Amino acid sequence: MKFLDQAKVYVKAGKGGPGCLSFRREKNIEFGGPNGGNGGRGGDSWILCVDGLNTLIDYRYQQHFKAQNGRPGEGALRSGADGEDVVLQVPPGTEILDFETEELLGELTQPGQRMLIGKGGDGGVGNAHFKTSTNRAPRKTTPGYPGEERTLLLRLKLIADAGLVGLPNAGKSTFLSTVTRARPKIADYPFTTLFPGLGVVRLDEREFVLADLPGLIEGAHEGVGLGDRFLGHVERCRVLLHLVDATSDTVAKDWRTVRKELAAYGGGLTDKLEIVALSKCDALTEEEITKKRAALKRAAKTDVLTISSASGRGVQEVLNQLLHIIRPPDPTKDAESDPATPRPWTP
Repeated sequence: MKFLDQAKVYVKAGKGGPGCLSFRREKNIEFGGPNGGNGGRGGDSWILCVDGLNTLIDYRYQQHFKAQNGRPGEGALRSGADGEDVVLQVPPGTEILDFETEELLGELTQPGQRMLIGKGGDGGVGNAHFKTSTNRAPRKTTPGYPGEERTLLLRLKLIADAGLVGLPNAGKSTFLSTVTRARPKIADYPFTTLFPGLGVVRLDEREFVLADLPGLIEGAHEGVGLGDRFLGHVERCRVLLHLVDATSDTVAKDWRTVRKELAAYGGGLTDKLEIVALSKCDALTEEEITKKRAALKRAAKTDVLTISSASGRGVQEVLNQLLHIIRPPDPTKDAESDPATPRPWTP
């Protein structure tokens, strides 16, 4: 299934059915009179958050959705049937915006949540509605009222606990495939990750969701490379894992480049907790690792971890720190039952 995180849709609620113009004419009844029924109400348009979806690909080839119109009224004071609603199913984390004004109308983050987008039109009234003591045979009816219609922009922001950021080929996809069952594309050339990937990390009886984002390069906020459009998927993350390629000769500059793009994007990404780690450390000697770790530590002004997804070095420590932030330990429990101290992770 291809990943799609934005979709433009046109949604129209149903029109109400017209009222009926009818008179009662039966044998042996001297005075019949009007008996036209009212029209049915048009269907509403809804957006429903469902589980099991993680993309908006369903709206790539179908963008127009219309609820059913109400049925016309009939004789014998029979009202028309109401129109059926139209329901658009979206994954958790979807924002609904007005396409013209870009106003945020709402967001759905939990399965089962629903949002009314357009209200169906009321049905018209039949001529029986206008009968009075002085107007015994009215011939007046009203048509159904139109339903609400609008053009929407659906924007998906994946709900993940932690997000992987870094330059292309920093080892993000390899790390994701190592600690989860996700199988992203991995190759020795830049931009192998074209769309965000998700995986679930399980440690003992605890788990959290890890998101892998396409690599950022200098000028991404201006559209260079794949741009920064996918950074919206880490806005809901509690912590960022920033991987820096240890085989690079400019580890400090690489870290600053990504941080600069995060700051240019905004959204509070630079205010999130960040864990910095040197990846691909299996390709370097201990002396080289120590030198580059010190240079990156001076630039980031924080402790720097060293990991290798291939050998498993430092992976357990990184996962423990992520889990400690995402699932803080409960001070009322002792250390033995502390969920933030899981059993050792095994690849």
